[in-house]
Amino acid sequence: MGSEGSSVVALAPGRGEILRLVAPNPGPMTLEGTNTYLYGSDPCAVIDPGPDKTEHLDAVRSAADERGGIGLVLLTHTHGDHADGAERLGAEVLLPADGEEHAGLRALATPGHAPDHVCLLTADRVCISGDLVLGAGSTFVPPDGGSLTAYMDSLRRLQDEPLELICPGHGPWIEDPATKLAEYVEHREMRERRLLAVLERGERSREALLDEVWDDVPPEVRPAAAMVMQAHLDKLEAEGRLLGRLDD
Repeated sequence: MGSEGSSVVALAPGRGEILRLVAPNPGPMTLEGTNTYLYGSDPCAVIDPGPDKTEHLDAVRSAADERGGIGLVLLTHTHGDHADGAERLGAEVLLPADGEEHAGLRALATPGHAPDHVCLLTADRVCISGDLVLGAGSTFVPPDGGSLTAYMDSLRRLQDEPLELICPGHGPWIEDPATKLAEYVEHREMRERRLLAVLERGERSREALLDEVWDDVPPEVRPAAAMVMQAHLDKLEAEGRLLGRLDD
């Protein structure tokens, strides 16, 4: 199934009601591309239609036709790589609020990566996680004052859900949600511990902080790492743990 430039990758493990298509927008931040999900049938819901790319949207329509058409388009958040193609699918587009249920999916507010971010949960313990959790690597958290605190709260909120599978916005299925979420929390806490240690040593150069604390990131994502570092600094400042000014 599928068309040139996009492909139906697989049915979710043990969950034939969930189908994944990957948009042709690969990159350092999007991995193989944005995952679009079809859920249910007669009609189905489309979750995160992805970018405005004709070949991908044609593949989404074709796969949806085999499930009785598109009844509703749901978004996890409004970033363009998830939402730009939504209006072209000819169905109502919704970004649900916390606790709302649509097409058998319950929205859980999970801000941090984006202020409007939600995860979508099924009754049988599956989470369509958008960019809260990725199948590989870590999620970008922007420096807007409270974003990292909100993101950590969102991870812990999802940890309270009894999940058996996570369908991420980018990357492969996550078949051990508890382990992945624990890894995500620990990853951010590790960065914070390392950042605090370097700051407490007296380092005040942003470039030096980035070089030491984010020494494992490839050059192509270093600008994004610098913004994530600022989100960590914003969090420390809000908590009264950032003493003194940094050198630009």
